[in-house]
Parts: sequence; C-alpha cells; structure tokens
Amino acid sequence: MYYNISMIKVKEPSVANIFYSGNKEELENQLKSFSDNANNYEYQTRAVIVPHAGLVYSGQVAFNGINQLDKNIKNIFIFAPAHRARFSGLALTTYDEWKTPLGNIKINQEENLKIRELFKAKFLDDAYKDEHSVEIQIPIIQTLFQDVQIIPVLIGDEVPLKVVEILKKYYCIKSCGFIISSDLSHFLTDENARKIDLKTAQMIETGNIKGFSYEQACGAVGIYGLVNFANIMGYSLIRLDMMNSSNTTGDTNRVVGYGSWILYEGNKNKFIKRFYSPYLLDLVKNVILSKLDNFKMMTNHTNVFNELGACFVTLKKQGTLRGCIGSIIAHQPLISDIVQHALDSAFNDPRFHPLEKSEIDDLEIDISLLSEPKQIHFKSEEELLNKIIPNKDGVIIKDKGHQAVYLPSVWQDLPNKKVFLNSLKMKAGLSANHFSDTFEAYKFEAEYIS
Repeated sequence: MYYNISMIKVKEPSVANIFYSGNKEELENQLKSFSDNANNYEYQTRAVIVPHAGLVYSGQVAFNGINQLDKNIKNIFIFAPAHRARFSGLALTTYDEWKTPLGNIKINQEENLKIRELFKAKFLDDAYKDEHSVEIQIPIIQTLFQDVQIIPVLIGDEVPLKVVEILKKYYCIKSCGFIISSDLSHFLTDENARKIDLKTAQMIETGNIKGFSYEQACGAVGIYGLVNFANIMGYSLIRLDMMNSSNTTGDTNRVVGYGSWILYEGNKNKFIKRFYSPYLLDLVKNVILSKLDNFKMMTNHTNVFNELGACFVTLKKQGTLRGCIGSIIAHQPLISDIVQHALDSAFNDPRFHPLEKSEIDDLEIDISLLSEPKQIHFKSEEELLNKIIPNKDGVIIKDKGHQAVYLPSVWQDLPNKKVFLNSLKMKAGLSANHFSDTFEAYKFEAEYIS
C-alpha cells in the first residue's frame, strides 16, 4: 500500500561504509579525485551504461560515464539489476528522498505513479533494502547535478522490452536522462575476463546483441534494452572506458569487469568525424613520417578508436591518386586499421612506387570510415540498380571468385547507376553485362575526412 503523502519518507543509505565511504569529507575527496582525473568526450548525452561496484574499484569508470550526461537534465532514471531480492517485473520505491553522506536527493514519485500504471511496475521497498546497484550511483549524481530528481527502477525477472518501452516514452523529453547500472563479467581470471568483456563491448557497439547473457553482465536486461532502443532510433553506443578490478587490486585471479558507454544520436563514424577529424588526419601524416624517419610512433587515443572499424586511406598528390588501400569489413580496432592502411597506401600500393619524404608537403589525405556492409537482395539487375542510391551507397560485388568494391566517392566520376555497376564488374574481372543466379551485392556508407 502506498504511503501517506503528507510525510516525507527518507531512504537511509544501505551500503555506506561498504561500497563507499560513510564519511562526508572522505567521500567528497574521492569524488573530487574522480573529477580531476575524468576521461571524457566533448559530447553530452542523455543515456549511459556505467558499473556499480564499490567506488574504490569502478568509481572512476562510473564517474566518467555519468559526467557525460547533459547537465540540463532534471530527472535521471536509474535502471539497475536486483541482487538481493527475487521478484518478477520492475520494482519502484515509495521513498520520497534517498540519503547519502552528501545529503538527500529527491525521488520523483509523480513519475513513479505513472510508471506503475503504464508499465505494470510495482512498489517494492524490500528490494531496495540492501541493494547497491542504485545507491552507488547517487553520490556521483549529487556531485555533478544541481536540482535533479532520480527515478530508481530495479529490474527483476523481466524482459528487455519493458525497458525499451520506458525509454521510448521518456527519451523524447529533453529533461530526462538514463543510467543503465551494470558490471560486466564476474570472477574470471583477468585474461578470460578481458576476452568476455571485449565480446560484450563489441555486441553493445555493433548493436548485434543477440545471445547476450547474464554471464556477460549482471545488468544484461538494462543493457539489452538500451541497445535495442539505440537500434530502433538509429543511434549508437560509444565506448568511453573499460577495465576490471585487477587494475586497482592487482589480483588477476578473480576479477570483475567494468565498462562505460554513452548513447550518441547518430552512428559511430559520424561521431568520429565530428570530434576527431583533425586528430585522424594528423595521425595518418605522422604515421607515414615515422616510417620515413625510421622511428616507432606511439599512438595516444581515446577508447572509441578501440572499437572495431573499417576504413580506406587515400593519398593524392596535386589531385592525382598516389595510393589507396583499406578494409571493407571491420576486423580489428579502428586505430589499428587506420595505421595499417596509412602505411600500406604510402608504401605498399602495387600501382605506385613507395612514397618519398620529398612528397609529404604536397600530400592530400582522405580517410573513409565505412559502415558495416548490408547484403542487397534482388532477382534481377534492374532490381539491384533500383536498390542502389547514387552519392550515398558504396557497393561490393561478388561472383564466381571475383570481387570488387567502389567507395561512395566514385559516384563523382560515374554518376549513372548502370555505368557505375558495369565499371565495378569490370574492376572485378567480369564482363560489363555479367549477371548470374550466384551474383551477390552489398552496400555500405562512408564518412569522409579530408
């Protein structure tokens, strides 16, 4: 039964002195150190995935993620897994405020009532009694936000669809932000944890979440829900940080994995182009110079470049092609792909002699960041042509051991779809009028940095 609204009902801290310091001054000093060492992107988001272990273990990773939330947010949903109670569905709390050593934070009971009615959630204070997955986020929120309310949502035995439905209803309200509280793998060796957590990261970042399990993350339902929401909206999740408890304890035998991701309203390649174009152009030039000057260059890069990525690096001299090599399918971290193809385009393109240092000042650099190719289904060449969009789609064709690719930039020289396709066939070593039942085609998009 709901409580008397004339009284203020305060939730006392459950895990102070266990998951974080119960001493206000000590806690403030720890949070200040997180702020001083914050690893952030320029982009302000409204949804993040962050860990919920003790602050000494994962506090920096969680702080980095929550710090990315738009500071104009007035209501923060915290979707968190229930560790101490077993129940079905979603659990809300009847408390008006939640207390920590930093003071009290308001809980938005008006929205709680709406969520109970719209999404068949239930008030279940007992589920919050000894739970840490919500509370551990609150001191960070109190440090970073003024005049904000929280909406804790504990997840029991629930399917991700309910999380997606709540996100769809509230994400359109600009004053709402969302925290998905989740650690990654549990109690594996450091080596095995890194393998599992990397697999998890790639599922989150590609949106290919099928088969995601509780063994990969205790907050799997919340993560699954946010990734599905991102897929529906055409958004992406950008890696901010990833580590495990061995980074702080030194114990590599039994570790817990931690990661943080931000939701970006667009695809990853647009994010990289928007915020990192100058960095990548300098990177390509410096990689080439390091080869010419015979020294090993160390790259200093943010975590988005550790995500899988495919690119082409194109070099031109006075407008004339000087080298172009790349990958169609993402098979390695983007930073590795860019470095490899910078060197290959400069020194290993079989059409040209290796670049000389005297050419550097006249060099033009183009980087094409490729999306994942999608197969085009067709029964005739006419149908294939109708499904190709000029000036947008890059195209890959395959048949009888032959393969070729054209980047979207080729449309500048071959604007006619029929001519474009015929030229691509000939590039693959096929005749211009070739077509067969085994003919395959794929299309992709590219973001250009030049």
